[in-house]
Amino acid sequence: MSNKLTIDWDDFLTNYWQKKPVILRDAFKHFVDPITPEELAGLAMEEEIDSRIVTNKNGKWDAQFGPFIDFSHLDENHWSLLVQAVDHWHEQAATLVEPFKCLPQWQFEDLMISYATDKAGVGPHIDNYDVFIIQGKGCRRWQVGDRNEHYKQFSAHKALLHVENYQPIIDEEITAGDILYIPIGFPHNGVSIGESLSYSVGFRTQTSQELLSGFADYVIDNLPNGIFYQDPNLTLPKDSYRIQSYELEKLQNQIIELVRTPKLFNDWFGKHITIPMHELNIVPVEPPYQFDEFVSLLKTNNLCRVPSIRILKVGDYGYIHGEKIHLPMPVIDLLCQEEELYYEQLEDESTLKVILDLVNKGYWYFIED
Repeated sequence: MSNKLTIDWDDFLTNYWQKKPVILRDAFKHFVDPITPEELAGLAMEEEIDSRIVTNKNGKWDAQFGPFIDFSHLDENHWSLLVQAVDHWHEQAATLVEPFKCLPQWQFEDLMISYATDKAGVGPHIDNYDVFIIQGKGCRRWQVGDRNEHYKQFSAHKALLHVENYQPIIDEEITAGDILYIPIGFPHNGVSIGESLSYSVGFRTQTSQELLSGFADYVIDNLPNGIFYQDPNLTLPKDSYRIQSYELEKLQNQIIELVRTPKLFNDWFGKHITIPMHELNIVPVEPPYQFDEFVSLLKTNNLCRVPSIRILKVGDYGYIHGEKIHLPMPVIDLLCQEEELYYEQLEDESTLKVILDLVNKGYWYFIED
């Protein structure tokens, strides 16, 4: 990785993280773009990759969604190309994510890259996530407002939710190697000055409502025996049509007890949180490797993990791409920390059999010499 990040994380977390926006000047010294606009345009032509073009010519906003066939219909200015989850598909671009892996990885979403022509942007808006915007080639002017739950939002286009005018607390230009950090809920607007590239490292969590819905589905599927309300000490109520406060409390506790059961909640969360929001470059092995064939290959070729596949630890278990990994924690630690694996690390036969299954599913692949 050629780009080195210099951030005082203790200071940043104490003073800025989810508190207020900040420009971190020259956070990447001598920044080198890991991708070209042409490569980004090529990714936007792929069906599996989420992309869009936003235009704002003459004050009229428009958005088109990929995959794109060509870009010849676009003017010289007032348009942006945005490509989501580039870290899933472009190994060099994915290196920009590495310095942020000290932050909780279950909250990491993806690396979005934006190429913008002169005077282009996506308009003033509010994001529901925290983002580090790394400036690459060129320059952008950013205006960031203060957080205010009373801001009015409106549809400038059916695919673009904008926010009303706000008073900037940051109004500055950023250049190559600078980072603009914007916490969730702060309105912001970036306008390109000439051609530019920017890289957004996003951290997002789901709402409690979304989590509750997902957990409820898991409980229904994994707890076949229903838990019924019972009241063996019932006495005749004065008003049989009124639900008693103790009854409501018992019902609430009954539901809360499910959430507080680690065997249920941890397993659900590990599987749930390792499912990515965007497609991954996962190619299952066809036909699948047999054990002896796999071991023979592993003795002469290293394994590489698919870029940005989500692998996390919850309690005493590891999870990857929505499934539990049945391996001891020291091996799980190895799988989390190392992008590449080699035979000497995995000599135990039971470990090799689990790794074989993960390789056949396409989560790791052989690096051929």
